Amino acid sequence: MTEHPTRKVVVTSIETPIRVRYPEVDRQGAVHHSRYAVYYEIGRVELLRANGMDYKTIEDEGVMLVIAKLETRFKSPAFYDDELMLTTRLTVADHVRHEHQYELVRPADNKLLAVGSSTLVHVDKEGKLSRFPEFLTPPEGWQDQQ
Repeated sequence: MTEHPTRKVVVTSIETPIRVRYPEVDRQGAVHHSRYAVYYEIGRVELLRANGMDYKTIEDEGVMLVIAKLETRFKSPAFYDDELMLTTRLTVADHVRHEHQYELVRPADNKLLAVGSSTLVHVDKEGKLSRFPEFLTPPEGWQDQQ
C-alpha cells in the first residue's frame, strides 16, 4: 500500500442532499428501512471525496474499509420525492476505527427523520484487521476544531 503524504483527512463533516426515488419506498410510500444504510454510504463517500480521495482509488491501493457496526434510530418517515439533507460527521478516527454519526432531515419542514452511527474498520486482503493508513487519519487536535 502506498502512503500519500499530500493526502490527509481534514474535512470531518459534510452535508449531502438526497432526493427520495420511487424504488426506495415501501407500499406505504415511506422510505424502506434498508435504504438508510445506503444513504449513510453516500454520506461517507462524499466525505471522502471532500478530502480529495475516493473509494475506488484507495481500494485499488489495498485499503479495504468494512462496516463493523451500523445503527439507526427512526424518528419520522420520509416519502417519495422528498428532498432530504444528510449530515455525516466523522467523530472518532484512529488507527483502529472510524466512527461516523448521521442526521437525516427534511428541510421543507425541518423534521429530523433519523439519526445513525457506524463504525468502520480496515482489513487486509485476507480479511484480517489492520491499522488504518496514516493518510486516512486526521491530524492531531482535529476534534478540538469541530
